[in-house]
Amino acid sequence: MGARRASGNKDGDRRIGRRALIVGGAAAAAGTAVLARDELARLWWRVPGVEKPREPGAVDHAGARWVAASDANWRGADRPDDFGIDMVIVHVTQGSFDSAVKAFQDPGHKAATHYIVGQDGRVTQMIRELDVAYHAGNRDYNERSVGIEHEGFVDRPQDFTDEMYEASARLTARICARYDIPVDREHIIGHVEVPGTDHTDPGPHWDWDRYMELVRRARTGTA
Repeated sequence: MGARRASGNKDGDRRIGRRALIVGGAAAAAGTAVLARDELARLWWRVPGVEKPREPGAVDHAGARWVAASDANWRGADRPDDFGIDMVIVHVTQGSFDSAVKAFQDPGHKAATHYIVGQDGRVTQMIRELDVAYHAGNRDYNERSVGIEHEGFVDRPQDFTDEMYEASARLTARICARYDIPVDREHIIGHVEVPGTDHTDPGPHWDWDRYMELVRRARTGTA
């Protein structure tokens, strides 16, 4: 009697083991299929000539106003899938807010940033973060960064208003949160710090200590 029970349990264990293998194999196959599908989607995105889907007027930063830059001043990408984003680059327009928007809409300008922050704190997005903006003067830095322009002139400290610092810090903090970018001066830099550039912005009057503290506070709030 006892021996037969033991034999029956072994048969049951074998049947359970077979079912587990079948179910486990099916789950693994399904997981592989999902990974393959995602990889195919990424490969499809990179095929030359394929029109990438975009939602007209969509912005990456809540409260930003969308104004499209000229197609000549950026290139389509699928960041951070194809290029990891690990940097924010701070610029100064050397002109008015409107003149910067006009320049970035000009195909002959051959440069634009993702965002412009005005002295009144308004934020305009002109290029999606998933795309590569021509703003750093260095291809590698363009591919791995988000560029933010600030309205004003590098030799006029009065142009860097409280509203501008605070709005820009919130924007940078949210970018850092999205892509897990460390909030430090190795990953949040000025245009002047890009290798090979001939630009000097944001200049000596940009208060980096103040700005980084604002970004840290905003990043903590975002987290």
